[in-house]
Amino acid sequence: MNKTGFYYDESCFWHVAGSYAGPLPIGGWVQPPSGSSHAESPETKRRLKNLMDRSGLTQNLMVSGANPAKYEDLQRIHPESYLQKFKELSDLNGGEMGPSANIGNGSYEIACLSSGLVCQAVEDVILGNVKNAYALCRPPGHHCLPDQAMGFCFLANIPIAIEKAKAKHNLGRVAVIDWDVHHGNGTQEIYLERDDVLSISIHQENCFPPGYSGAEDKGVGKGEGYNINIPLLAGSGHEAYIYAFEQIVLPALEVYKPDLIIVACGYDANAIDPLARMQAHSNTFRAMTSMLTIAAEQLCNGRLVMAHEGGYAESYVPFCGLATIEALSGHKTEVEDPLLEFINLQQPNADFVEFQKSKIDQLKQKVL
Repeated sequence: MNKTGFYYDESCFWHVAGSYAGPLPIGGWVQPPSGSSHAESPETKRRLKNLMDRSGLTQNLMVSGANPAKYEDLQRIHPESYLQKFKELSDLNGGEMGPSANIGNGSYEIACLSSGLVCQAVEDVILGNVKNAYALCRPPGHHCLPDQAMGFCFLANIPIAIEKAKAKHNLGRVAVIDWDVHHGNGTQEIYLERDDVLSISIHQENCFPPGYSGAEDKGVGKGEGYNINIPLLAGSGHEAYIYAFEQIVLPALEVYKPDLIIVACGYDANAIDPLARMQAHSNTFRAMTSMLTIAAEQLCNGRLVMAHEGGYAESYVPFCGLATIEALSGHKTEVEDPLLEFINLQQPNADFVEFQKSKIDQLKQKVL
């Protein structure tokens, strides 16, 4: 099978995330916003799918839904007490599950479906039913700890899929590349003491969790050396991401030689995102995807899965997502990014770029 798998379900867009004005909880002196009233709006994902349909990209993919993740799959990551709390609150019309983690009625079932989409994407890639895969899942998962929801995340989608594949298919080494602009703290916590999953997070330094860099966190015990954080300075642009990939991400993959690569695919490093301060554009995500596609071909028979995470600029996420899926599938549409020239003109100057590269060089000496 030479098609890219694309996994989505309209139900995922019906998760209610509560009232939240950017980084501010509604109430007190914070006036409720207009529109969807939450940064984690379903419209970023729905508009991506709509752009795919209008551009003709969808017809070149193998489009599929999935069954919700089973309870036994969730329990490999999350304790029963947490899952019961989540289900009970969901059944009672929702509420606060953790920091920046509100749910509505039925969010538990939708979160299970979101995890199920990632599980099915991994399954089909492992079985060779598709050449690679993209899961348009919601709610996201990379901030979720085993017993704590946070940052819009309620189930650890990627670890749930990894552990299911390990149990069912005896999957060996897995590399998780997290390029969401916020640190993948949930994935890091789950695999901090293990060497069978390499976790690499490239993120805006100190953004979220607030004040966290992660440069010194390299893993614990058996997992030492298998956790790599690449904090970038606010304002870092396209060149910083590409340089970080070339100097750290790709060499780390070459040494590790994974059997599967999974991307925590957030688009909130884009230049107009309301929850971050970076300067990436659609070609940044296209380039990173292309590099990982080549790496996957060389290292793990093309096994590459992308799980949708953050990205909160409704107008621009679709163009970043389309560029990613074009690179993943090898199909270029006629769509042109209307903001690409504008964002290119806003890229940091040469002195800033060189300073950020020097920071990456210093980090490389510590982690590789």
